[in-house]
Order: sequence, then C-alpha cells, then structure tokens
Amino acid sequence: MLPYAIRRILIAVPVLFGITVINFFLINMAPGNPVDMLIDPTMPKELLDARKELLGLNDPLWMQYAKWLGGLLRGELGYSFSSYAPVSTLIAERLGPTLGLAAASLALGLLIAVPVGIISAVRQNTKFDYFMTGLSFIGTSIPQFFFGLSLIYIFAVQLRILPTGGMYTLGAGGGAWDLIRHMILPVFVLGVFIAGKKVRYVRASMLDVLKQDYLRTARAKGLHPFIVTNKHALRNALIPMITVIAMEIPLLLGGSILIEQIFQWPGIGQLTIQSILSRDYPTLMGLNLAAACIVLATNLLTDLLYSAADPRIRYNG
Repeated sequence: MLPYAIRRILIAVPVLFGITVINFFLINMAPGNPVDMLIDPTMPKELLDARKELLGLNDPLWMQYAKWLGGLLRGELGYSFSSYAPVSTLIAERLGPTLGLAAASLALGLLIAVPVGIISAVRQNTKFDYFMTGLSFIGTSIPQFFFGLSLIYIFAVQLRILPTGGMYTLGAGGGAWDLIRHMILPVFVLGVFIAGKKVRYVRASMLDVLKQDYLRTARAKGLHPFIVTNKHALRNALIPMITVIAMEIPLLLGGSILIEQIFQWPGIGQLTIQSILSRDYPTLMGLNLAAACIVLATNLLTDLLYSAADPRIRYNG
C-alpha cells in the first residue's frame, strides 16, 4: 500500500505542473489588467507603465511563469496584487473556514442520504420510497442561492434566531456556540443539496447488491435482516458510493463559492471572487494550485478507501 501511495504522489507532480501551465496562461489571457483595477485610469500612461514594470507584467508570459514557478520551488506563492500580502498567508487564513464548512456539509448530507437511501432500497416501491425519492429531486432542483436567501429571510430577518452571515458576531468575542450558529444555515443549504443527490446513488447501489445470490443465501440461513442489510450488503455497496462521495468533494469546494458569497463566509470562495474582480493573478494561481492539490489528494484517498472497503482489492507498488 505504501509503495503504491508513493508512486501516485510522484505521478501527481507532472500533473500539477501541467495544471499550473494551463492555469497561468488562461488567467493571463483573460480580458482586463491588474493595474487598471488598482490605479486611477486617468493617471498618465507613464505611471501606468511604470506600475506594470514593477509588477513584472511587461515581461513575456513564459518569463512571468518561470518567475512564478521558481518562487513555487522555493516554497513561495508570490504576493497579492491587491493587498500586497503573501498569497500563502491569504490562502492559509481562508482555507480553514472553507474546509470546515465543506466537511460539516458533507457529513450532514451523508447522515441524511445513507440511511434514507438504504431504507428506500429495502422498502422499494413503497410510499416511503416514493416520498423520499421525490424529496431528493426537490433538494437537488432548488437553486442554492434561492434556498439560501429564503432561509436568511425566514430565520434571520423574520424570526431573528440566526445570524444573516459571517463567521462570528462582531464584538461578541467569538466562541464555539457563536460559530455553530453562523454555520447552521450555510451547512444546511449545502447538506440538503448533497443529500438530494446522494440518496438516489445510495438507493441504486443498495438495490444492485440486495439482488445478489449470496444475500438470498444469508436470508435463507436465518440471519437477521438488519445484519444482512447493514453488514453484508452495505459493505459491498460502498465501492460505488465511495466514488460518488469522492467526486462530491471538488464540486463541494466549487459550490461553496456561491454559498460563501450569500452568507458572507470568509473562505476560499469569497477570496476567489475578490481575486477575479481585482485581476489578482498571483492569488488566483495560488488558489488553483491549492484546489488541484485537494483534488489529487482526494483521488488518492479514494483509491486507498477502496482497499479498506473491499479486502479483495490490493495495490502493488
């Protein structure tokens, strides 16, 4: 297992290199200019050119990329064009809130989807199955921005029992309970969306396994239905479920951009929007690199979980 993991990490290095090349040239080919967003456009052209020269924007793209890559090899991601802070510091400050929000949302979605999907499969074509399948379609179909704004209006504006946004209440001193109150609405919105998609996957995966001959044999031997379903069937249904859940992580990080804007959550999504609007190339490059690393790490973890879920799967170095 360890040799396989090391080999996958080594393979990820050229993949990351290719991703950085594509990202760099796509970002720099986008319309607009960072200097135009930072300086009054009525300033003389000489001053604008001097500013571009200072930021290295007058160099050829290949030279700009070489400088950025050289800094990366030294463990540096450069400095933000808008805030002049180290990009690594900006990402480190925002990564924690985003990962916390994503992890809590994924956990809530799975806590809803897995048991509901299992029960729907066991009780196939019953009223419960039809009802939960209908709810899953509704949860998937409702636009996240509409659902989020509706919850803000109900619970924050009308009932005034939850905050409208942010991570902590200003001047309240913070604390765990304050953080939980601010997380309830964004986590619920993302969790419902995840559960709506995953219920059908869990149900379909369980239905495929429940039809297998070895489970009929287990029932015929008198094993309790709970053991048959949750020990033998569930474990064999985990392989496709792990794949679907792993695919959700990158989508969840991307989807959190909208949720973070709605709820003013100080995470990666909000930083991404700010960087795009200000044409902050170094920050965008750092964010794309962090996202690529998360996706590659997720793929590696998924492969390792396959082996843990199914002992028949073994990886050679």
